[in-house]
Amino acid sequence: MKKTMIGATLVAAAAATLSGTAFAEARDQISIVGSSTVYPFATVVAERFGQTTSYATPTIESTGSGGGIRLFCQGVGESTPDITNASRRIKASELETCAANGVEEVVEVLIGYDGIAIAESVNGQGMELSKAELFLALAETVPNPNGNGLVENPYKTWKDIRSNLPNTAIRVFGPPPTSGTRDAFVELVMEEGCTEFPAIAALEDSDEDKFGEVCATMREDGAFIEAGENDTLIVSRLENDPTALGIFGFSFLDQNSDRVKSVAVDGVQATFENIASGSYPVSRPLFFYVKKAHIGVIPGIEEYVSEFTNRRAIGSNGYLVDRGLIPLDNSEYSRMKASVDKMEPLSL
Repeated sequence: MKKTMIGATLVAAAAATLSGTAFAEARDQISIVGSSTVYPFATVVAERFGQTTSYATPTIESTGSGGGIRLFCQGVGESTPDITNASRRIKASELETCAANGVEEVVEVLIGYDGIAIAESVNGQGMELSKAELFLALAETVPNPNGNGLVENPYKTWKDIRSNLPNTAIRVFGPPPTSGTRDAFVELVMEEGCTEFPAIAALEDSDEDKFGEVCATMREDGAFIEAGENDTLIVSRLENDPTALGIFGFSFLDQNSDRVKSVAVDGVQATFENIASGSYPVSRPLFFYVKKAHIGVIPGIEEYVSEFTNRRAIGSNGYLVDRGLIPLDNSEYSRMKASVDKMEPLSL
């Protein structure tokens, strides 16, 4: 008991020291990192916030969801971000890392939904693909087309996968492992597509680790090309190569509809209506996370959150919906707003 009391006292003392020194010269500008998909929405809010309040316009860095969460969870203090954007929900393991580094209260804000677009140039080949075909095109290991077992991916052209697809090389530009878009694509396309093959589905019961590895590992022979966190770069590459495909958030497809178009997945195009109705099979929620310890220390955080979660921003007629955000329904919005207004910390 005595050791426990001494340990608790030392922790409390350390925390007090941190709170006194980490913010000795607190920033006057909100620092935001994270998802490249949420980045354009956050940028619009930040600019409006800077123009309509007395606070400085927040700085926003596009680091990818995973990279942003790592930076966010490094600790408390002005050298660490106040907010991180994410195109997937924060993991329990990441929250544990946050807590271990002193970030004990994290507020989750669900802002809406987004689809992951599989896109091609407006001058492209008019592709339509299934999740199973996308898995065959992009996985490192696939079922042997000539017999039993699994083999290193042998598919070089789309025609190799299905006879009525174009006889052009498989070349897909996509996000790196640090991206929430990559995480969601693996979960919603690769993992679902792989289960359509009995040779792989059987692994789920016999060898779960192997099953996860086969379903989630992208090929590295040049067919799948990591294009970094800059989705605009992928759009440019598709313009220059009408036979290539790209993977990025629906908002980029929507904002660049004069340059790129959707590839139908399982017969459904990535459109605002299809994502909102739930019929488009590759969609995911979008979030940002707030470091509660920074509220009241870094000026303007509560006001920025208020602007981002206002109906004028993310409601059905909000200015972010005009930019491609798929809005929450009324009940989801009400639950989110009630929680965020109280700045309730997240627990998983």
